Amino acid sequence: MADCSDVNCPVHGKLSTRGAILEGTVVSDKMEGTVTVYNEYTVKSPKFERYKRRHSKIMAHNPPCMEVKIGDKVKIAECRPLSRKVHFVVVEKTAAS
Repeated sequence: MADCSDVNCPVHGKLSTRGAILEGTVVSDKMEGTVTVYNEYTVKSPKFERYKRRHSKIMAHNPPCMEVKIGDKVKIAECRPLSRKVHFVVVEKTAAS
């Protein structure tokens, strides 16, 4: 891991995490310091009494020490709002494609 001087890094900076911890796949890293994570989950349908798959794309802050690329499996954690759409931060890189 590279040396990190990012204030919004949960490991080396002062950003605290709270709430939800999700896993997903990085589908875009075109933004500077931000990645888009594809999250797939299941929801129970009460009418049909079975589960259906849903998905969402979540924008997360990407600290320079994580070095996340497209196709990587990551773990993201909820934090305070960093911008209008970014409320999560990459905490861990679990696997690479």
